[in-house]
Amino acid sequence: MTDNNLRAWYLRYVAALNAHEFDGMDEFINDQVILNGEPGTRDDVIAVQKHDIDAVPDLHWEVKELLFDRDRIAVRAVNTGTPVKEWLGVPPSGASFEIVEYAIYKVEDGRFVQMTALHDSAEMLRQLTA
Repeated sequence: MTDNNLRAWYLRYVAALNAHEFDGMDEFINDQVILNGEPGTRDDVIAVQKHDIDAVPDLHWEVKELLFDRDRIAVRAVNTGTPVKEWLGVPPSGASFEIVEYAIYKVEDGRFVQMTALHDSAEMLRQLTA
């Protein structure tokens, strides 16, 4: 894929996440994937995504920077939401969060084969327990 095609494809992926449309994830995620350094499946990734949305129904990703290097994508995004269930060990308090996420992906044959994400969890914990 060209950079423009990858950009459009990735933005469709983020739009699907924001719309909580998990049924079409086979367009984006390979059957087998490395997720944060561990082998897994597309179903494993979707289970994590669904768990996050269950706990934070208004979870939203806003892409701030998007870079491409052949088969790699680097993203800086802002994640926002208000947990309604315990999430990442923190009970819901009615507080919302806004944190930065950095993600790196490897794409083969038009789908993610590696997905790595780093969140500012200390800042999120501070916001949710303040």
